[in-house]
Amino acid sequence: MPSLLAPRQPAIGVTIAPLPPITPTLPVAERETVLRMHGVSCWYGSFRAVKDVSIDIGAREVTALIGPSGCGKTTLLRTLNRMNDLIPSYRTDGHIQFGGQDLYGPGVDPVAVRRRIGMVFQKPNPFPKSIYDNVAFGPRINGFKGNLDELVEQSLRRAALWNEVKDKLKQHGMALSGGQQQRLCIARTIAVEPEVILMDEPCSALDPRSTLQIEELMAELKRDYTIVIVTHNMQQAARASDRTVFLTMGEDRAGYVVEVDDTVKIFTNPRERLTEDYISGRFG
Repeated sequence: MPSLLAPRQPAIGVTIAPLPPITPTLPVAERETVLRMHGVSCWYGSFRAVKDVSIDIGAREVTALIGPSGCGKTTLLRTLNRMNDLIPSYRTDGHIQFGGQDLYGPGVDPVAVRRRIGMVFQKPNPFPKSIYDNVAFGPRINGFKGNLDELVEQSLRRAALWNEVKDKLKQHGMALSGGQQQRLCIARTIAVEPEVILMDEPCSALDPRSTLQIEELMAELKRDYTIVIVTHNMQQAARASDRTVFLTMGEDRAGYVVEVDDTVKIFTNPRERLTEDYISGRFG
């Protein structure tokens, strides 16, 4: 298992060993756990945006974070790969374990964390480069020594984009449609061979057809990757995820977890009244 203290070297055609199983906290949770949050609180200065979150993220599943606007879903998502470190006033309390290491432990390299836990943002954001160079960018800066053409093709195939762009790899990435741009960003993310992919409302700017393509792509990608997605679209969460985490805000405006369960249970037989009220549209 590569250390988070040093850069991870991607290698085309090499299968990364799965994370060792972590003993589940609940007897019913027989899944392999990739990320474990315990007592996680997220602060912007003196404001606590998320409080006391303790959840497990299962390997090779899609986990959806749902809840009303402002409840801290994106903050929590960005905490999983230390993207919030870029905000000067931000800090995290608690522990997030990944591959036997605390992501916020002493000496952990945030850049190494982001190589292994990639992120796809709400708005497609291709680099101002060709399709080929968008995908090749990460491997190049990480010192990739293998066959770059093969890696680019493999990444575009995994992102279900290769057949649409294979004859125009030198074309500017911004010339693609919105849905194609988002799949290009997914290809760019997986080109450095992460183990986890975070998606922050990846379909909010897309039309229904492109949204369906991204959802179908997630179903394919979860065979090899763990995916965590933030979405406001209840239908999308119900269709595309295996597990659902429902958050809401307390009187102090801090987000907290109300319920975590298999998606089918959350949407058909939730334990908490707050969950039922939210997914049925009574509030939020």
